[in-house]
Amino acid sequence: MEEQKQIVIITGMSGAGKTVAMQAFEDMGFLTTDNLPATLLPQFFNMVRTNSTVNRVALVVDVRALDLIGNLNEITSTKENTAEIIYLDASDQELVARYKESRRQHPLAHNGRIMEGLKKERSVLKGVKERANIVINTDEYSPRQFRKMLFEKFSNGEHKAPFNVQVMSFGFKYGLPLDADLVWDIRFLKNPYYDEQLRTLTGLDKRVYDYVMQSDGAQAFYETYMKLLQLTLPRYILEGKTSLVIAIGCTGGQHRSVAFAERIGQTIEKTYKTRITHRDIELRKESSVRS
Repeated sequence: MEEQKQIVIITGMSGAGKTVAMQAFEDMGFLTTDNLPATLLPQFFNMVRTNSTVNRVALVVDVRALDLIGNLNEITSTKENTAEIIYLDASDQELVARYKESRRQHPLAHNGRIMEGLKKERSVLKGVKERANIVINTDEYSPRQFRKMLFEKFSNGEHKAPFNVQVMSFGFKYGLPLDADLVWDIRFLKNPYYDEQLRTLTGLDKRVYDYVMQSDGAQAFYETYMKLLQLTLPRYILEGKTSLVIAIGCTGGQHRSVAFAERIGQTIEKTYKTRITHRDIELRKESSVRS
């Protein structure tokens, strides 16, 4: 007996949030596709039925896919699949404001007037809205709130809104990381470079790591910084942030920053999906500037 597949069809007014919805369903583990041509539907659903690894599918359909919209009854009535139509709507006033802000042209506004396009679109989609299982007005939702609502309703518990942390060490003499969200300078700590036995090693070596962590102020900094992260990381998630790059810098990115990136990253990964990287650890260039 074939396993029943879950299909969600996301449609509705242009500008009402279909892109945000598609990204949310993708993050929930759905196979997503945007405006698949109607002629490819038979092959697509055959692939879904025969692929044991694909059980949840989300199709995004807008007014440009008129053939697909016309076949929604056929799509949602197959024995092998359960299908739900989600219709996203918003007031004309809100949609006009969104189009003005994005400076996009409505797909049916061939004369450039957004209101004319909205009027035509509402007429075309009237029957689809009547057949929808769920109608969501997105006027009062921010993108973050909308994502959260979709996760609460459609997540099966296996997927949560993604949040990934990257903890990166770097050397200030090679420049700031352009993608860093938080940057901390730990050049106030005692520098292992001045110990000739440690100079050619890095913060990945236990001797250097211990030297850095036993430096005056190291433990106090670690404890204070972790308290700050424990306060702020959950709030970044609540604000809809899906990734955070924490950059820890020393002069050359060899010793102090590497050791601290390792310690902080290993602590954070107990709670969040975390990646630890060392941008400049291999850049052992001879220089008068001490690492």
